[in-house]
Amino acid sequence: MVSSSPANPPLNLLVIAASDDVAARLTPVFADGEKAVELHRVNTPASLRGALRDQPWDAALYVPGVTSLSVQASVRLIDELGFDLPLIVVAGPSDERGTQRAMKAGARDVIDADRLERLIPAVEREVREARHRADHRAALEMLKESEARFRALASNLPGMLFQLRRDAEGEFRFLYVSEGCQKLFGFKQQELLASAKRLFEAFDAEERRSLDAALKSSAADGTLLNWEGHTRGRARSKWINLRSTPHRFESGVIEWRGIATNISESKESEAELRGSRQQLAELSSHLEAVKEEERERISRDIHDELGSILVRLKIEVALLASKLPEGSDKLRDKAHSIEGLLDQAMSTASRVARELRPGILKEFGLPAAIECQAEDFTQRFGIPCRVQCDEESLEPDGDTSLALFRIAQEALTNVAKHAHASLVVMRLRRERGNILLEIRDNGRGISEADMMKPKSFGLRGIRERVLSLFGEFAIGPAEQGGTHITLRVPEKIGEEPPREEELQRNLF
Repeated sequence: MVSSSPANPPLNLLVIAASDDVAARLTPVFADGEKAVELHRVNTPASLRGALRDQPWDAALYVPGVTSLSVQASVRLIDELGFDLPLIVVAGPSDERGTQRAMKAGARDVIDADRLERLIPAVEREVREARHRADHRAALEMLKESEARFRALASNLPGMLFQLRRDAEGEFRFLYVSEGCQKLFGFKQQELLASAKRLFEAFDAEERRSLDAALKSSAADGTLLNWEGHTRGRARSKWINLRSTPHRFESGVIEWRGIATNISESKESEAELRGSRQQLAELSSHLEAVKEEERERISRDIHDELGSILVRLKIEVALLASKLPEGSDKLRDKAHSIEGLLDQAMSTASRVARELRPGILKEFGLPAAIECQAEDFTQRFGIPCRVQCDEESLEPDGDTSLALFRIAQEALTNVAKHAHASLVVMRLRRERGNILLEIRDNGRGISEADMMKPKSFGLRGIRERVLSLFGEFAIGPAEQGGTHITLRVPEKIGEEPPREEELQRNLF
């Protein structure tokens, strides 16, 4: 045996020889070449099998003369056990026929026993090649395992993985498509790989133009391709989503590697959600209309019936007071007190009637109605409320005017209940075909938690009214503290506000 340092571990060589003396003649060869080796001799099939199973070996050396184990039997046994162990024959110069049989049997090399200086290079070469083969097999196994894992993932994904290439001339070609194309589009992988036009033919002309434009835009800008379209066909069509990031090569070729998925269920859910939302909006509008009708009826009853009764009562009390005899000062004071209470009742009835259905809204318009509402708010709660209207000629349609009045009314109610403010400012103006209403207060402000309260029906009602008018609504903290409400609605329902280009043209 030849020792070695840890930095240069010895080669483990298996020697198939008839005796230890034969094997010992090989030791000086490696010692002279300063090559550290560990030699182990075997001479029977059983000992060879046991040695192969006990530990790994770098190479095997066969010295002829073993009666129970030929070269052919040795190579066959090594192959049967599944080892890639190079076998080198050390033969005499006269055994040319045996050398040929050894090479045919699978020996890697034959070394002349009279030229053993070739033994070390041959062993090193065969060991190196064996290790290369082992690395190659390991890489192949890893590749097969990775490919199997990829195929398993691709086959279980709810869609189709694809690799689409567009060459410098603008022609499309699929380099890879997963098995999901059969379920997604109804044709096999080979059809897509043979012609990328099959993908475009799955959609109608308008959808094809949209897909082509999306691919061109993604290629030009290097942005994510996220396209949706529905397939054509006699049966139920599907909504398809293509999602991929482009990769550009120096040659001008562009590749998309992504996934195509069936989003029909989500589209149907979105449609159902939109339909449900539309129904809820229509129901909300209907309930608001019914409430307004009921308010108008109650307001009319208060104004006409209750108002006339209170007026008659005041007249009767005044007549009764005028007919009291001299010296009835206490009764006369009581009559005047009753007249004062009747005045308060008439004022309250008038205020309630205005809040239920402001007649001033029909007679004088939205700005006057909001100013009147601000005055009532100031008188009732003692909080100054200033109104600024940039234009007196604001004349939105009836539904818009009523909705904006109710929003202002609800906002002032919220200020009185929660804001702890000492000043409220409202501004009404026209802005590019829209009506802009801003309401600010200097109270304690509003937080995200306040807006997310489950019973914040006032804010939800305002938001629903604005949405029913196709407007925008925003609420948040004011710059100097307090709360700032901004809402913008079209001045005329069904009319889109003018675009910026039209406004510029109108200037000239």
